[in-house]
Amino acid sequence: MSTIIYPENTSPVADAEAIRKACQGWGTDEKAIISIFGHRNATQKKLIRQAYEELYSEDLVKRLESELSGQFEKAVYRWILNPRDRDAVILHVAIKERAIPNYRVVVEYSCIYSPEELLAVKRAYQARYKTSVEEDIAQYSTGHLRKFLVGLVGTYRYVGDEINARVTNSEADILHNAISNKEFNNEEIVRIICTRSTTQLVATLNRYKDYYGSSITKHLIDDTNDEDYKEYLLALRTTIRCIKDPQKYYEKVIRYAINESGTDEESLTRVIVTRAEKDLKEIKELYYKRNSVTLDHAITNHTCGNYKAFLLTLLGNEN
Repeated sequence: MSTIIYPENTSPVADAEAIRKACQGWGTDEKAIISIFGHRNATQKKLIRQAYEELYSEDLVKRLESELSGQFEKAVYRWILNPRDRDAVILHVAIKERAIPNYRVVVEYSCIYSPEELLAVKRAYQARYKTSVEEDIAQYSTGHLRKFLVGLVGTYRYVGDEINARVTNSEADILHNAISNKEFNNEEIVRIICTRSTTQLVATLNRYKDYYGSSITKHLIDDTNDEDYKEYLLALRTTIRCIKDPQKYYEKVIRYAINESGTDEESLTRVIVTRAEKDLKEIKELYYKRNSVTLDHAITNHTCGNYKAFLLTLLGNEN
């Protein structure tokens, strides 16, 4: 469920004019920007951008980029983009701005998004960057991780509730045999995880646990010094967690992002801006159950300034 609190009836023209006013004068009125964009859904944000461009012959996104700074600017920028454009930007950063691509982002979009949503993200990515997601993953990753991620993002999974019991049993055995032999990069593991429907795969993973006494993620561990192989195994386990319980996975991402050694703003922003209009309320509830502290309280203690205020607004905090 969404955490965004927004009025049903708004005036895109009035919002555009208020934002223009907030960007003029001696300094930017960040509170005004938060009060507007923090309380608008995707459709309303799109209409504001259109109205602003019609009124002032200027791209609102570029204007705000020049007015804002730091983590606040990054969060606002990603929030006001059309959802698929935002996903394309996040995916591009994940693939190209690290020594090794951030496999978590690729996995999230490949496994949690529906096939149609993933296809729309890939189209937006290609339109924006003039290259395909698969091309960039192949260029910026290597070895086992490259093969797995390209296969994962290139699959159009079947969507349906049908479960083939025979396939469930046989593929649970296939997975166990490969894992027992420490063949973690076995082609059958990659095939099953990358191509089966979510419903079928969850049934297979549950059967695996029933038959062999433990979840498969606890068996997909190897003491290797090979960084590529280590990243591949992490990506494999992350994929399984995303498929089995997306909200639980996102709660863990936030929990790891907010810690005493330093806040991972990139991950924190990603989860909040991409899930605020979807299931962030459920993720908040899981966070409280897991940590005995509200997510609002944790963000208050580990972020600051306008960035903190904006995230809290997206979380439904009206104070």
